[in-house]
Amino acid sequence: MTIQADLRHVIYALSDALDLVGVDDVGHGKRVGIMAYECARTKGLSGPALTHFFDLGMLHDIGVSSTELHHHLVSEFAWTGTGPHCETGHALLAPFAPLAQLAVPILHHHTPWDQLPAQAIDPNLAWQANLIFLADRVDALLAMHESRGPATACAHDIRQEIRQHAGTLFAPELVDLFLETSRSEAFWLRLEPRSVQTFIQDMLDQGPEFLASMEDLRQLARIFSQIVDAKSPFTVEHSLGVAELAVLLARKLGLSDGTCDKLEIAGLLHDVGKLRVPDGILDKPGQLDAQERRVICAHSFETYQILRHIKGFEEITPWAAYHHEEPGGTGYPFRLDANTLPVEARLLRVADIFQAVVQNRPYRQGLGLDRALSVLKDLATCGRMEPRFVGLVADCGEEAMVAARCGA
Repeated sequence: MTIQADLRHVIYALSDALDLVGVDDVGHGKRVGIMAYECARTKGLSGPALTHFFDLGMLHDIGVSSTELHHHLVSEFAWTGTGPHCETGHALLAPFAPLAQLAVPILHHHTPWDQLPAQAIDPNLAWQANLIFLADRVDALLAMHESRGPATACAHDIRQEIRQHAGTLFAPELVDLFLETSRSEAFWLRLEPRSVQTFIQDMLDQGPEFLASMEDLRQLARIFSQIVDAKSPFTVEHSLGVAELAVLLARKLGLSDGTCDKLEIAGLLHDVGKLRVPDGILDKPGQLDAQERRVICAHSFETYQILRHIKGFEEITPWAAYHHEEPGGTGYPFRLDANTLPVEARLLRVADIFQAVVQNRPYRQGLGLDRALSVLKDLATCGRMEPRFVGLVADCGEEAMVAARCGA
């Protein structure tokens, strides 16, 4: 075991990445989780059964990485394009044992109540899915009423809107449960940003420690790398390729197995902050303007913010967050020079660049080995990369190509 980390802490921290997809509204999943938790508590649930509903709400949109998709989901009450992200969420979580119990409810969290019988799923799972659907639509209504001020100002109208869909979109008993739970001002005040953060901390404090295995962490990191890389057609399997290449280079340097394990996690999660970058910037075929460049340059700081509070990730966090720093202090976002950068962060930098230039993209073919090495050498010549790392890639060129292209 090389990383001592509580799996629940890791999951909660990485859930911040999902909320970044909202760009300017970064609490959707947590608010849905809080509403589901409060409704389940009104029903009389307690302990792990209660916590389950918060986790389900918090992760219900794990299949969403596109800012455009997120916009549709929170700005249209009955948008018809919900199916694919539900299917993606199910596919991501079903193979991951610690969260597999969330997969079926996530698959059906946009299925209307009067259509759920046709799905032939367990009634308890159908109830869970419909509760998340209801809480999700309440949060969408909150976004639509944002101009009216705090949630308490529009609570009455939202409750009336949900009541009108009893028996069609939502189970009548769930509507009654929601109406009972949401009678108090406290229900709505819990959805404000400061209250959300307090709620999260309370959830972390009350749960028993669940020490993650290395395989748990590897699988979870791969799940989130898939979410990030799905954000743009230009970056499919980028994070996986970076992780595999970084580990290959680390082994060539003789770094320990434990360090290589941590570096793999850092590579898989290095771009998790990109979830806050709008789709239009990532997919722009031409040169970015100054403002778009500033948005892009913030993504590695977002990665830092997401990972820095995870106990056990004290080394992983800077390795992942420093992957755009350059030897002379001209990189971003911390402007660190080579004397400050850990060797693992430098390995991630060269792996990130090499993977990007050899990967096939929709608008171009990936470069071959010789041309890719030429790109790295040019960066070294102008002081933006250390020559020894270019040489390291060159010494294992064909292996590096295979790793960067994920075995392709």
